[in-house]
Amino acid sequence: MLADETDRLLMSAAQVEHTVARMGYTLAELLESEGERVALIGVGGGGIPLVRRLARQLERLLKHSIPVGILDVTMHRDDLPYLDAQTEVGLTDIPFDVTGLTLVLVDDVMASGRTIRAAMDAVMDLGRPRKVLLAVLVDRGLRELPIEPSVVGRKLATSSEQQVDVRLHKDEHEEDAVWLKRKPTKSNG
Repeated sequence: MLADETDRLLMSAAQVEHTVARMGYTLAELLESEGERVALIGVGGGGIPLVRRLARQLERLLKHSIPVGILDVTMHRDDLPYLDAQTEVGLTDIPFDVTGLTLVLVDDVMASGRTIRAAMDAVMDLGRPRKVLLAVLVDRGLRELPIEPSVVGRKLATSSEQQVDVRLHKDEHEEDAVWLKRKPTKSNG
């Protein structure tokens, strides 16, 4: 990204809403034959608000409840030895047995595939799901591992000098948005 480029709005609140709705319909088609043996798991902080929205939509479309879990992958990261000692481990709350279920891992942004690999490792520590699918709001490309999402809200070609900032709010007074931003430069002093 050039130094004089500014942050760019990729998706407005209306576009985010439309994209999440489309993702829900696509997931419903993929999961329709699975019956009630389906659960969704939000990966990290960004996947949590998205997984809740998708679960509500799937419950309406599939006409049954969808168990939802939250997964922190910090302890399964392949760069754990290099992380700052101040790195905090987040919440994992999987209130169901994953064995035999079709699981949908949900994250807001996917790039290298390493976070999802860590999520799959963490899930396998909990049991043996029948099938694992992946839904992401934004796929940045930049893959380092051969992992591809089953459902994508928006594909976007980015560089390593950029970051995608997804803002999904619970508060109706704040608007959802997806921004493409320059990564902050680290100062040497």
